[in-house]
Amino acid sequence: MAPMTGKQHNIFRSLDWWTVAIYVALLAFGWVSVCGAGYTYGDTDILSLSTRSGMQIVWIATSLFLGLVILLLDDRFYDTFAYVIYALLLLLLFLTIFNPHQIKGSRSWLVFGPLRLQPAEFAKFATALAAAKLMGSYGFDIRRWKHFAMACAIILLPMLFIVAQRETGSALVYIAFFLMFYREGMPGSILFTGIAMVVYFVVGIKYEDTLLLHTPTSVGVSVVMLLIQVFTAAMVGIYCRDRRLMWHLLGATAGLTLAAWLFSAYVIPFDTVPLQFAVSIAVIVILLLRWLRTRITTYALISLFTIGSIAFFHSADYVLNKVLEPHQRVRINVLLGLEDDLNGAGYNVHQSEIAIGSGGLRGKGFLNGTQTKLKFVPEQDTDFIFCTVGEEEGFLGSATVLVLFLLLILRLIRLAERQPMSFGRIYGYGVLSIFLFHVFINVGMVLGLTPVIGIPLPFFSYGGSSLWGFTLLLFIFLRIDAGRNLTRMR
Repeated sequence: MAPMTGKQHNIFRSLDWWTVAIYVALLAFGWVSVCGAGYTYGDTDILSLSTRSGMQIVWIATSLFLGLVILLLDDRFYDTFAYVIYALLLLLLFLTIFNPHQIKGSRSWLVFGPLRLQPAEFAKFATALAAAKLMGSYGFDIRRWKHFAMACAIILLPMLFIVAQRETGSALVYIAFFLMFYREGMPGSILFTGIAMVVYFVVGIKYEDTLLLHTPTSVGVSVVMLLIQVFTAAMVGIYCRDRRLMWHLLGATAGLTLAAWLFSAYVIPFDTVPLQFAVSIAVIVILLLRWLRTRITTYALISLFTIGSIAFFHSADYVLNKVLEPHQRVRINVLLGLEDDLNGAGYNVHQSEIAIGSGGLRGKGFLNGTQTKLKFVPEQDTDFIFCTVGEEEGFLGSATVLVLFLLLILRLIRLAERQPMSFGRIYGYGVLSIFLFHVFINVGMVLGLTPVIGIPLPFFSYGGSSLWGFTLLLFIFLRIDAGRNLTRMR
């Protein structure tokens, strides 16, 4: 027993207590926020297990115990059994699809009497472990398409199962792992392609029905086609280093588009989009011919980017109107400003904005928020709990919470960069990517800046599944980091 005690002593001595302190501070702020969100005028005991605030203490206590158990396990356990843990969680996700219990239209919850668990929250750490195991293996190179496809498969499998549970918001969280891919060497062109798709969708859908002056040209469609051509030309200059062709493409596409716009606006009105489409086809042909002549594969890949961009944009409208559920479509339209719907899909965001704005600089004080006490904000202790922070703690309290999250992210980056083994570094960046995505999207949707996809704010939103899931993510990494010196001696 003596050697084990000494080893545990070394682990706790090398544990990053700054991160633990940030974790505890976020738990404390989170509990105060749950109290504020769940409190009703006349309540006399906020610690009772019959209240949300009382039950949150149970979740916090069990999370602290779970963190302690994780720290006591050997860090090699997570590396050795990464695939096993991942397979078990995949199986659980698959079985959950056939779960007879539906909660708010989703089959993502397993119900055991009074206890409800959401496997999607636990699948995050399992996916991070499996990705770290694969990408940390000898000879893995994410720049090779075969290896990149294998890494993507690990991410996409749980996403598919979660979508099948009708829990699209939780599935989208797994996109965050692509930030970790980028850190580990994924070509920047892939990340840029993802960003470009978002730009196409937002610009195209938002301005699709806006006409250019008095012409039949759609501003949204025309601008997106021009963006595709400009992005293509820029990629030729950056990745092929063919500056001459880049400037020729920029000059020709921008010049023809501008001339067509002016001619349509002041001479003969006509739809310029077919002309821009023909120009894009010509650009693709030029790139393919350049590829055949030089045998430089990058020209062909850029042409595929152009083809994919056009296909994605023209399919976006179909997906929005035919594939997405009505409530998802309305949420996107509200976000883009195409609909107000203050009594429907836009109600939550509108009320949360009122609650945050009413807090002012210093807030209304603990348990004194009127918007939250009168239950104007739906899901105010889960998805929209940040509005409680804004109303009761004001701008200063909200800024403090965001600074704590920023410190956590920066601390995770530092811990990840000091890992002696690639497994620890990759897992660490997977963890911080998940936290960054959750904080950015959750706070953004409360402020009306991002779509409402229903994901919790780490350590704040009420519930055991999310709190346990985030604790597992964080403390497994802390345990791996605490054993880094022992790893060097093995």
